[in-house]
Amino acid sequence: MGSMQRRLGPNQVGSYGLLQPLSDGLKLLVKESVLPSQANKGLFYLAPFITLTLSLLGWIPIPFAKASPLADMSLGLLYLMALSSLGVYGVLLAGWSANSKYAFIGSLRSTAQLVSYELPFALLILIVVIIPGSLSLSHIIEAQEPVWYLVPLLPIWVLWVMVVVAETNRAPFDLPESESELVAGFFTEHSALPFAYFFLAEYGSMILISVLSSILFLGGYLLPGDISTSPVLESLVLGVKSCFLLFLLIWIRASFPRVRFDQLMYLCWAGLIPILFGLVILVPSILVAFDILP
Repeated sequence: MGSMQRRLGPNQVGSYGLLQPLSDGLKLLVKESVLPSQANKGLFYLAPFITLTLSLLGWIPIPFAKASPLADMSLGLLYLMALSSLGVYGVLLAGWSANSKYAFIGSLRSTAQLVSYELPFALLILIVVIIPGSLSLSHIIEAQEPVWYLVPLLPIWVLWVMVVVAETNRAPFDLPESESELVAGFFTEHSALPFAYFFLAEYGSMILISVLSSILFLGGYLLPGDISTSPVLESLVLGVKSCFLLFLLIWIRASFPRVRFDQLMYLCWAGLIPILFGLVILVPSILVAFDILP
């Protein structure tokens, strides 16, 4: 990001600043955790734990290679959607339990944002799922052997990138933690390790959503063409695709200014949802017309 924005960035700790994340993690680990005097102690410390746990649980149905998820769920996508819906509870509890107006406003913003963008998120997944006719992530990957879904669903992919940026609270849609008006949003009062938990959850969700995007649109662990691969190579292929998408998310963050909260909500309800309702009807109609439903 420092290079993209033509600034120095953190470049002193380790070669090219590569040890900066480790030094930041160590700093947060040894700092004292400060509890606001009027805060609800139990919920204050439970909220970051809930957020991080839900972020990590999302890895269970992910197939890193052929037939190798932690749990081969036939409803893997439904499971991930359920977890994404529950994620708002950690944020809401964090803002409410801190007894701070800044944190509370941030948590209310996050609740409105996540609830609103759950609907476009679900509609986009529905459009993709119609083609293979399965909610299993492994089946969706195998169905992309002829062609990756990115090619026929390129407009859907553009909308997907916009929705997942909002769903993961990433800039330019990081309004729940907008430091210009809310200091740090819902975790304003959190410090030390609980503060680190929130950031681990955010970046863990960003990595997870990049892997999910690779599976839904870029063929997951498949290489272009009918090429036989080993499980190690398949995992590397999925990793490379996911790293490209992570780079794309950071590129978006470095390139666009933060929007206003009312603009974010208007984009969802007046822009994305009407378009997606039309696409939910259009895509199955095309599949039926050309007789390519599974």
